[in-house]
Amino acid sequence: MADTAWRRHGPDRSSTRALRVRTAAAVTALLVLAVLLVPALVRFDQQAVDLSAKLLPPSWQHPFGTDDLGRDLLLRCVHGLRVSLLVGVVAALVATVLGTAVGAAAGALGGRTDRLLMRAVDALSAIPHLLLGIFVVALFRPGIWPVVVSVALTHWLSTARIVRAEVLSLRGRPYVDAAVSGGASRWRVTVRHLVPGVLPQAGLAAVLMIPHAMWHESALSFLGLGLPAHQASLGTLVQAGRGSLLAGDWWPTLFPGLLLIVPTLAIAGLAGAWRDRLSPRRRSELTL
Repeated sequence: MADTAWRRHGPDRSSTRALRVRTAAAVTALLVLAVLLVPALVRFDQQAVDLSAKLLPPSWQHPFGTDDLGRDLLLRCVHGLRVSLLVGVVAALVATVLGTAVGAAAGALGGRTDRLLMRAVDALSAIPHLLLGIFVVALFRPGIWPVVVSVALTHWLSTARIVRAEVLSLRGRPYVDAAVSGGASRWRVTVRHLVPGVLPQAGLAAVLMIPHAMWHESALSFLGLGLPAHQASLGTLVQAGRGSLLAGDWWPTLFPGLLLIVPTLAIAGLAGAWRDRLSPRRRSELTL
């Protein structure tokens, strides 16, 4: 009877997990639609200053309130989320391509090349991401693309390790041995068999990297090293609202912070579902 009760617990957990995935997908879709549609449908200028309406609390006219210059905070938050998502997605794609190339080369070539590449990865991993990102951003003028380059160049290391480990695992598979025995070159084996086998893991790493890249961009912008101060970004909005928070005006800090946390949780939920699909054993253990 205890065994029956234990097995009956499985579908409940499965349905709860499915509900979390649907909720995460709905939240992500809603945020993407807001980023795409709100700036096009709302005709107000997010840079327009109205000192007579500064620091108004949330209302029907201004759902997120206004900032210390009277600008609509909802519109600025949506523009900031657009910038953060753009930086996160592009930087994650660039970092994934770079990490996949390095990891695949290290795992496929092996020997001295593998040791050289992985020692370089270890050396770069010893440097804090934020410190290295600040150094990269300082080489360029403030803007979106220097931040993308900074985030991409500091986030490919974990992907390289994951891809290398997966390539080393695939090298022992029978179909790879058969291809090598059939006279296939190392390049052909890598392109036709090893790289396609690591793409699901690389894709999962890219999805998980998006919220990390968003937080990295926000941290740089918060420190004044990312985007220019006049350009809306979730990091610059939180930094600008810090002074108002000390005066008791909570909305200029709360809403940009929520738009940074909510996408992180939603994307993490979708990535967790993807990870379970890639690991059937783990999924079966969770649904016992």
